[in-house]
Amino acid sequence: MAARRRNKIEKQKRSSRRALRRVLLTPKAVIFDIGRVIVRLDPKRAFAPISAAIPDAADWPAKRLSADHVWKLICADEHWQDWQEGRLSPAKWHQHLMRRLKLSLSYGEFRDAWNRVLEPELILPENLFIQLGARCRLALLSNTDPIHAECLERRFGFGRHFPVRIYSCQVGMTKPSPAIYRAALESLGVAASEAVYIDDIQEFVEAARQMGVDAIHFKTRDLLEAELRHRHLC
Repeated sequence: MAARRRNKIEKQKRSSRRALRRVLLTPKAVIFDIGRVIVRLDPKRAFAPISAAIPDAADWPAKRLSADHVWKLICADEHWQDWQEGRLSPAKWHQHLMRRLKLSLSYGEFRDAWNRVLEPELILPENLFIQLGARCRLALLSNTDPIHAECLERRFGFGRHFPVRIYSCQVGMTKPSPAIYRAALESLGVAASEAVYIDDIQEFVEAARQMGVDAIHFKTRDLLEAELRHRHLC
């Protein structure tokens, strides 16, 4: 009888230790990138109409630029970082690209084409954010411009699950700068060791790890959910 009681007490102690270890290991916050993690991006969908509107010109490397070429050209533009970090207004960016690409699209036409890159169907389901939100604090951390930031807030509902939303164009810095990760951590009120960061770009994952943040390289929903289960988050 005494031996049985001792075994029961020991079992309860082990169970308590496991429960305590689980609490200590469970992250207090999860930070999500948006593009290609939550929202699908399709540059061709956005830049095909822009490409089609570019006039034939001898000074372009090809007679007619493809949507991919237009996207690469824009991303390599000298003012791209200014645009991503909010130092260029939407009106100025529109004017700059119209001159750069020799286009005559109105601002409304350009904005609508620009926002087509954001596909309406999400990669991750909202019930995942609800589940995570019941266990930890949630934040979004995205390199994005003012037009896309406004579209994300207006068109998509998943943002309501994220009390903290850090957009590069609003804070004046972009990943992989350590400062933007610190901004997210400070807004969440957690230490780097208490957070998990999720991104599809390996460089940004590594930058988070350099900050002491546990980071997951996003590939598929199933793999992500397995990683979250390993961290006792779902």
